[in-house]
Amino acid sequence: MDFGRTPSGKEGGVLDGQIFAFLGVAALLIVTPGPDMALIAKHALGGGQRAGLLASAGVLTGLVGWALLAALGLAALLSASATAFAVLKLAGSAYLVFIGLQTLWQSRQTPAADTDLQATPSTNSRLTPYRQGLFSNLLNPKVGLFYTTFLPQFVAADDPFLTKTVLLALLHLILSVAWLVWYVRIVVKASEMLRRPIVRRWLDRTTGAVLVGLGLRLAMERR
Repeated sequence: MDFGRTPSGKEGGVLDGQIFAFLGVAALLIVTPGPDMALIAKHALGGGQRAGLLASAGVLTGLVGWALLAALGLAALLSASATAFAVLKLAGSAYLVFIGLQTLWQSRQTPAADTDLQATPSTNSRLTPYRQGLFSNLLNPKVGLFYTTFLPQFVAADDPFLTKTVLLALLHLILSVAWLVWYVRIVVKASEMLRRPIVRRWLDRTTGAVLVGLGLRLAMERR
């Protein structure tokens, strides 16, 4: 009996190689800075670990939503329709610019004195980080293209398409969870060393400017 082949006739190592290749490339894409990471950093710096994890949960929910849309074939509209891609891209860009400008405006309210920042009440809803993380991800057409153009490249013609796609999407989600939890902890640790209000103010201004810049870049980028 030949144990080097799967029931479909493929060598088992080929399938494993596809998965490992996907994990490697997906991991690089996950850790690459982008709008989601900038938004999570903003909330982790301003609201601590809970806010950072809530923003991360919103992003992860968005990934699940994109995976479901891809499974239903709806996300493929982004690849087939330049208009749909452009509309979603501009909506995502406008949303990032709005959040960035909002952050810049709120930075003006940061206390100038060296007072306890934890005593400063938040004017935002507790679900604001989650909501912003969710919409930031869902309004990013590049995430949709990841599931409709990049992920299928690792599904062979004789693979069970739905099963393999779900497996790859699940692996991508697991990698994203691990990275974002670690990322939030690092940002929170860094923020503990930057408690001075004047530093906090400039951090808010920096993250706000980064979000505005990412939004404008998204608007000007092509596919």
